Amino acid sequence: MTRGSADPARAAALELLRAVREDDAYANLALPGILQAGGLSGRDAAFATELGYGTLRWQGWYDAVLRACISRDWQQVEPAVRDILRLGAHQLLSMRVPTHAAIDTACTLARGAGNPGSATGRTGFVNAVLRKVAAQDVAGWARQLQVDGDDIESLAVRTSHPAWVVRAMRESLGSAGAELPALLEADNLPARPTLVARRIEPADLLALPGVEPGRWSPLAAVLAAGAPESLDAVVDGRVGVQDEGSQLVTLAVARAPVDGPDAAWLDMCAGPGGKSALLDRLAVERGATLTAVELHPHRARLVERALGGASSARVLVGDATSEPWGALRFDRVLVDAPCTGLGALRRRPESRWRRSPSDLATLGPLQRALLTAAVHATRPGGVIGYVTCSPHLAETEFVVGDVRKAFPELQVLDAAALLPEVPDCAAGPFVQLWPHRHGTDAMFLALLRR
Repeated sequence: MTRGSADPARAAALELLRAVREDDAYANLALPGILQAGGLSGRDAAFATELGYGTLRWQGWYDAVLRACISRDWQQVEPAVRDILRLGAHQLLSMRVPTHAAIDTACTLARGAGNPGSATGRTGFVNAVLRKVAAQDVAGWARQLQVDGDDIESLAVRTSHPAWVVRAMRESLGSAGAELPALLEADNLPARPTLVARRIEPADLLALPGVEPGRWSPLAAVLAAGAPESLDAVVDGRVGVQDEGSQLVTLAVARAPVDGPDAAWLDMCAGPGGKSALLDRLAVERGATLTAVELHPHRARLVERALGGASSARVLVGDATSEPWGALRFDRVLVDAPCTGLGALRRRPESRWRRSPSDLATLGPLQRALLTAAVHATRPGGVIGYVTCSPHLAETEFVVGDVRKAFPELQVLDAAALLPEVPDCAAGPFVQLWPHRHGTDAMFLALLRR
């Protein structure tokens, strides 16, 4: 794309949307490089981040509004122009950007978005469509589109979630189904960076500039402003970036009582290493040793980096379902299973549009195979923690239930009792954290004793 005279922040946001659309990039991984390439920092970087992340997050809602503003099929609009219209809609409906500025800058982006010979028509189209968008506020558009109710379809459009995700969330909430609108709203609130003390004392973490105490985890802190990479302690690995929900479920696995020795711990799905680093800290405090397993070599290198050069933990590259640790049996085993990631929609704004119900059919057998391998890897009296960053019942309770049928000797522990500092986190004997209740990712934890 020829950016022309487009301002760098908006051009960076458009580049992010292009990278996600064309390269299947992860927004949180792509954006830092885009900001660096554009020389953006401070307010400009913050504006580009809000514009890019916000547009990805609210894409479903903006597409519904934009479809109502054009006479042609939305899918027939050039992909780059669709992205520009979405950026304009976000500024008009969700940011405090003056109407003329949002439209004028969108037209500038459109002018350089494709064939110069069609720039005039492209710019006129963008101008006309965004003026229609600006004619109503969010409430007005909800009424016109007839999505101002509390039915599933209305909530899906108005909160920019796929309808199948909304149904799954309602089912996962169970008797607390009235909280569904609050949960969907929380998914659309940007999450502030949360830090974890890996190789530093919690008091020293809290003494870092711009850092505030975490809400629940004794090892957590929140970065009030700026990027984590601005802190030397993050750069050198003494401090990690990790959602508080991930910290809590890891702490619960370490707190669970085992029968017998407590010297050998296993993290079966270790990459990129956040939970491994926290487990390693806790293991060292008790004189235990951690083995971390990761399928992909490049992610195994991330695990090694997270653990730090002084760690005594062992990192194995291999398929955890084939038990690359051999005949060893462990006292504690963590299965942080691959999942749809529906619990992390705050931090991964594009992921809601990448997943589909068909993913469950692929992930389900893998999750069951991993938990089965964990049972085989655990000695009698040892404890298994099964974790997903998804509240979908097909990835949580149903997986645990099926594996327990194959291993009736497994005892389900009261996981929520191991997090007494966190209120209202129990889902039966399991832990289920929620963005709207706890300000964390929607992490699930089941604890099983063999």
